[in-house]
Amino acid sequence: MSAAELRHDWSLDEIRALFALPFNDLLFRAQSVHRQYFDPNQVQVSTLLSIKTGACAEDCAYCSQSAKYDTGLEREKLLPLDEVIAAAQTAKDKGSTRFCMGAAWRNPTDKNLDKVIDMITAVRGLGMETCVTLGMLTGTQAQRLREAGLDYYNHNLDTSPEFYGNVITTRTFQDRLDTLKHVREAGINVCSGGILGMGENGTDRARMLQELSNLEQHPESVPINMLVQIEGTPLYGSDTIDSLEFVRSIAVARILMPKSYVRLSAGRTDMSDETQALCFLAGANSIFYGERLLTTDNPDADHDQQLFDRLGINRQEVELAADQQVCCGAGT
Repeated sequence: MSAAELRHDWSLDEIRALFALPFNDLLFRAQSVHRQYFDPNQVQVSTLLSIKTGACAEDCAYCSQSAKYDTGLEREKLLPLDEVIAAAQTAKDKGSTRFCMGAAWRNPTDKNLDKVIDMITAVRGLGMETCVTLGMLTGTQAQRLREAGLDYYNHNLDTSPEFYGNVITTRTFQDRLDTLKHVREAGINVCSGGILGMGENGTDRARMLQELSNLEQHPESVPINMLVQIEGTPLYGSDTIDSLEFVRSIAVARILMPKSYVRLSAGRTDMSDETQALCFLAGANSIFYGERLLTTDNPDADHDQQLFDRLGINRQEVELAADQQVCCGAGT
């Protein structure tokens, strides 16, 4: 079988047709594509830490950290460097190869960026890959992160352009594309995906994946999140997405972006082991490891390792390149 073609011209009708395939046919196709580029029994493991929590000026309807919603989350300042280093070391000891740091900002100030750069340098010094998500970036800020050795920058599209305004009004869909452009032009690996279960329909899910797959270069990492409903946010009480529809979305992402790491991100505490196993079969090959994802719960590392053992899955080992462009890097 020839390697799956890397395309950047997927039509909406083509993507809808993938979603409409019989479930077994879709998973067979996704797994076939997956095996052309990846070890099917290997998963990359990352840990995510909130380095600055709460009081965000954005109004993302899913987020506990927005200052516009009363979710009971206490505002916290940027974490001290020593706490970040200690958390990264703990993550490494538990098997993570990537340490991701998230700050609840609309965009970082240059002063805050200085402090984050110190964190990036320290975490890379532990022999781990680094990823940050700090909100919108200018081209100059992206270049500074590149010079600091940052491996990945996460900035999700979240949903389709058409549904986007139902979720966020304080920044536009184009703002997100502009930040991804700055990151790519700086030479940093791109991490970008979305959230399912926010009230979007099937066409919205297809359109989000179309936007990602038709970027000039596919994101190296594509996190697919299942909405974690947080009391006090506008999306609390939304209808949940069907588990098999979620698996379908993983499979379609794998087919559209064959060389990207597809990450199971938020929402795994609401997934059965069987659902997660289907996601791995559909082409997911990266997860977040550890008990917290920013401000929401995540399965503990012991449970994940037990699931890996039951499925015969191995954790990927990654060696840092001298340059921050890690050719074998994984998803965030």
